[in-house]
Amino acid sequence: MKFNVALAIAMGASLLAACSNAPGPVGGAQNIAVVEGDLPAPSASDLNRVPEVGPIRINDRLKVDVFGVPELSGREVTVDSNGQISFPLIGTVEVAGLQPAEVSARIAQRLRGQFVRDPQVTTLVTQTTEREVTVYGAVTAPGVYPVLGKTSLLTTVAKARGLSEYANSRDVVVFRTVDGQRMATLYNLEAISRGAYDDPAIYPNDIVVVGDSPSRRLFDDIVGAATLVVTPLTILLQNTL
Repeated sequence: MKFNVALAIAMGASLLAACSNAPGPVGGAQNIAVVEGDLPAPSASDLNRVPEVGPIRINDRLKVDVFGVPELSGREVTVDSNGQISFPLIGTVEVAGLQPAEVSARIAQRLRGQFVRDPQVTTLVTQTTEREVTVYGAVTAPGVYPVLGKTSLLTTVAKARGLSEYANSRDVVVFRTVDGQRMATLYNLEAISRGAYDDPAIYPNDIVVVGDSPSRRLFDDIVGAATLVVTPLTILLQNTL
């Protein structure tokens, strides 16, 4: 990602002044917007998208067609919490973790002979809701974790078994795409724990980066040493990470 560092430094003084006064829009650098405040929630289109390639997940919606068999074509099915779909004549089929072509082959195998002489099956993913958040940086167990219902930043860090020994709890960055706009917000876990501001919500597809990292340094030229702000700080990124 390329930032205009000179312009970011130029607006740093304005931001520090804003931090000491009433919250509000700050900045002004071309193509870089900086505001005090939390990340907005992602839209439905940010959460629901059709992937170009990838394994089928729980809650994905599939369209299954069996060529030449109208009764078995155009079937819209949703992958349940057990990673299965229900299909006429053959009952439940395990599909989670498979590619669409593998699902087609599995359905065709179950249909072949007993129900359809030579089934030609096509499976398309029409909608997917990726229910995962990525956590890395100075945490004990970096990784990809499921998002089950509503969750928060503190809970997400806890899923990664908490901060590592030398983690800086004041330097936590959350990346999110909202209506196609890539955003990053700097959070201070100490401030959240003290009740200075609410524990923010975390959504599927978010990326949480804890501690000293290139992600945290995105903010250095903007806020300087003022890492103990009592409100989240959000920047709109020029380029997608």
